[in-house]
Amino acid sequence: MENQEENKPAIENFSPLESNETIQHADATPPSDDTVLQEDTLSPELLLFKTKTDQLKEEIGKIIVGQESLVELLLVALISGGHCLVEGVPGIAKTLTSKLLARSLAVDFSRIQFTPDLMPSDVLGTNIFNVKESEFRFNKGPIFSNIVLIDEINRAPAKTQSALFEVMEEQQISIDGTTYPMSFPFFVVATQNPLEQEGTYRLPEAQLDRFIFRILMDYPSVEEEFSILQKFQADNAMNDVNQIQPILTANDLKKLQAIAVHTHVSEELLHYISKISAATRQNPDLFLGASPRASINMLRTSKALAALRGRTFVTPDDVKDVVFPILNHRVILSPDREMEGYTIAQVIADSIAKIEVPR
Repeated sequence: MENQEENKPAIENFSPLESNETIQHADATPPSDDTVLQEDTLSPELLLFKTKTDQLKEEIGKIIVGQESLVELLLVALISGGHCLVEGVPGIAKTLTSKLLARSLAVDFSRIQFTPDLMPSDVLGTNIFNVKESEFRFNKGPIFSNIVLIDEINRAPAKTQSALFEVMEEQQISIDGTTYPMSFPFFVVATQNPLEQEGTYRLPEAQLDRFIFRILMDYPSVEEEFSILQKFQADNAMNDVNQIQPILTANDLKKLQAIAVHTHVSEELLHYISKISAATRQNPDLFLGASPRASINMLRTSKALAALRGRTFVTPDDVKDVVFPILNHRVILSPDREMEGYTIAQVIADSIAKIEVPR
């Protein structure tokens, strides 16, 4: 079950650590197919990457049972510098998992509960007149944090949702002619319930495009739910985020991002990514295909995923694993196919199946 808290930081006394350190990277040339990657053969940088991310997964696993794919995709998005939209029915730990990720990072965290009466100034902040000094001062809103959890994003009207456009894309806000930049890192995780219709507002395509991933959560398996009940019976405080210890600092995250950027991608895979996006634009089953931004995100996230899996190079499987969470909120079914009961997942899978996979 998700833990509902007041809108306040879940991690106190932590602030981003700035560093100008540079990293020397090992040769990114892929090994031959018969090479087996083991921890003792990894470069020091990649070993650091894998060790830190494995520790973070283990820390979150103290409370969350299953949901390995969700945690992996959240990490990929964080390392890629993107934002995530997590969608699923109530009670499957969307909010809790996001809180645990924030708690495992030694950075600031804030949570914003979106409601129909929420105003843009409640999110961004506002200028307030200081009588003593006879001048206006800007009071920062909860968006000024490192990890921002926006709970039930589709409950706020379009006016409030549009307040996120600039900050999610450019990591800054502009109010009354003054620009206020975000500190590093800046990562937005938004949740929404796909079932409720009363009191909800559909997210416009322009805002959906700000999210690098749309992650669809499902119910746990029978075995996973049995493990959840066992843990809850043994410890009624299993949802206590305070038992999670910070693993990564802002400086660590900068290093991981630098390592991911230097992950090798062959020209064949670049062509493969281009063909995937082109296939969605030429597919008659789709009213709207993938944009070049989607292709860039496929490249960025596949590199981060490869590094997360302990490799200095990207494989076709890395690309395939990020295609659906990147495309499922960017492409739109044609009206005919939607009436016939087709799903986005089916159409994306059919499009990819027709493309030759590079060796």
